[in-house]
Amino acid sequence: MSQNKTNFAIPLAFVGMMFFAIGFALGINSLLVPVLQGSLGISNAASYLIIAATFIPFLIFGYPAGLTIKAIGYKRTMSLSFFIFAVAFYLFILSADGKSFPLFLLASFISGAANAFLQASVNPYITILGPIESAAKRISIMGICNKLAWPIPSIFIVWLLEKDVHLIGIQDLGLPFIIIIIAFIILGIMAFFAPLPEVKAAGEDESTDTSAACPYAAGKTSVFQFPHLLLGCLALFLYVGVETVSLGTLVDYANALQLPNAANYAWIAPIGIVIGYICGIIFIPKYISQAAALKICSILAIIGSLLVVLTPEAISIYFISFMALGCSLMWPALWPLAMADLGKFTKAGSSLLIMAMFGGAVIPTLYGWLKDVATPQHAYWLCLPCFLFILYYGIAGYKIRTK
Repeated sequence: MSQNKTNFAIPLAFVGMMFFAIGFALGINSLLVPVLQGSLGISNAASYLIIAATFIPFLIFGYPAGLTIKAIGYKRTMSLSFFIFAVAFYLFILSADGKSFPLFLLASFISGAANAFLQASVNPYITILGPIESAAKRISIMGICNKLAWPIPSIFIVWLLEKDVHLIGIQDLGLPFIIIIIAFIILGIMAFFAPLPEVKAAGEDESTDTSAACPYAAGKTSVFQFPHLLLGCLALFLYVGVETVSLGTLVDYANALQLPNAANYAWIAPIGIVIGYICGIIFIPKYISQAAALKICSILAIIGSLLVVLTPEAISIYFISFMALGCSLMWPALWPLAMADLGKFTKAGSSLLIMAMFGGAVIPTLYGWLKDVATPQHAYWLCLPCFLFILYYGIAGYKIRTK
């Protein structure tokens, strides 16, 4: 790693702001799903296509984002993403004015493209900004910034419009989205001038002896020769999907259960996740390894998902916080475990992991379909097999290496 280890405080502060923006942009879906159901009269499965449209760009733009970072660097890529966000939210305004569901999907797609570029730059950046064995601790700090932002759009818009979620129509979204556009433009300018040094992973710098810096990667000719990375991509695909379900369905689930002040339930999952992140900051790597954290969290998530579907409806929504607690350290642990020993393939591996976030499109859409054919509560059964595979990766998958 080429970055001087003496002072990470300023870069961490700026990157934390960007992680907050990621959570904010994704959190808008928690409000859009019930609002579109009410205003346009669409089905559950159709409304969850909004979330799918947000995550499909990760599959399409994951690799181009890596090329962009290679061409213009991490910082400029971060800045570019905020201006793309601004374009997306302008399209949201046009969608609301025209009451056009296809245009909403396009706006969500462009927002997802912005998120793909931002995620592709901030996640590897924070991973290689310091020692790899403490990467989960840094990502946990960033995760707090990210997950606390998820409920903010719903709370902010409900407060600004002085209406409960079920009373908000798409015609009400213009003013909130104008404010959001201005905020993203300001963030883009700030990111461009932020004091963020360019960093490289061990063995990534072509001017150094890559075989000495990262012997495992030295003899490899393709990023697809790293089985621990490929299995990590599948684990990340499933994780992003189930975490998006836990974060993105709360307002809709509260609405389906006819609970008052449905927007307030958006805090249930982020609280559980933040508690987990705090534990990660305290315990990793001093007391437990990143792999041990992944195993513990997978077991907690399995228990939480069972409680959500097996307890009475009236209290089941609160157990989503337990499922979210299990999700908390999966991202901080999965990312460094999958990126370990990639050397000169670090950026390519990062691109694959970003593409794996496409799971956020598939799993929530399946949830919406199950919600139509079964019940909102039983649709959460979908999470159980996903958590079981993540547990396998934490036990054995990350250890698989080729000669």
